[in-house]
Amino acid sequence: MDLPTLDQVTVVVVTHHSAHCLAGLNALLAHCPHIIVSDNASNDGTPAQAQALWPQAQVLAHPHNLGFGAANNRALSRVTTPLAFLLNPDCEITPEGLLALMAAAEAMPDAALLAPQLVTAKGQAEVNYRWPHTLWTSQGPAAEGPCCVGFVCGAAMLFRMHRFEPVGFFDERFFLYYEDDDLCLRLFNARRPMLLLPDIQAVHRSRGSVKGRSPLKSEYVRGFHHAQSKLIFEQKHGSRARALSQRRSLLLSTSLALPLRVVLFSPKRIARMAGRWMGLLRWQADEPM
Repeated sequence: MDLPTLDQVTVVVVTHHSAHCLAGLNALLAHCPHIIVSDNASNDGTPAQAQALWPQAQVLAHPHNLGFGAANNRALSRVTTPLAFLLNPDCEITPEGLLALMAAAEAMPDAALLAPQLVTAKGQAEVNYRWPHTLWTSQGPAAEGPCCVGFVCGAAMLFRMHRFEPVGFFDERFFLYYEDDDLCLRLFNARRPMLLLPDIQAVHRSRGSVKGRSPLKSEYVRGFHHAQSKLIFEQKHGSRARALSQRRSLLLSTSLALPLRVVLFSPKRIARMAGRWMGLLRWQADEPM
């Protein structure tokens, strides 16, 4: 069996005010012949800097923020290699790590998706995998070897492109958050295996991918879309009634907690909670069929 090479994979990176992350990605991307940077209207020069760093890259400079899933979809529609590796700007993996993932994919051809173990900058393992929480709660010790899972975090995922044909990629109703939950659940239901490789690690600097001019606005946007996506997921995979009930409950708990955040004066938490409250308030359930 021939060993995989980096010309068999396209690395996809979605950026949004992410110029500060590009140097960290260079350890991998400098060695990759196929790169697509899908930029969501950055105002910090990300597209130009990415093109200068990686002349071989396709840089898609979207005029407005499409959302995480939609920007990935625009890139995935251009992939011509058998594999695509989706990598967050705040996530770093070595060329050897990516090649090890590709070797695992070669050895397990039924797998649609493979993921490394995410670790913090201090080397502590993150819980970036589980079973679908719609079915049961994951329990027990951490994975000690390659294993099938029902969900992996979207920060670093290797796609075998043809295995997604009956499932599709990201549902663009999820602007930010829960798009990976939704995709993994659809793969799980379609019996398309997802594998976690705990011996292959990627450093995840969580919430480090965006560094805009207004950090409080970023926190507000995060809160807004997390609330909206949570309810979209609940209606799609649960029911309209459950989503409406969850919205009422979350509106009440957020309304009660927001004054406490003001008293304790945590500006980022206040901004995120205000965004959550507005996201819940503005969300509208789809009409029943």
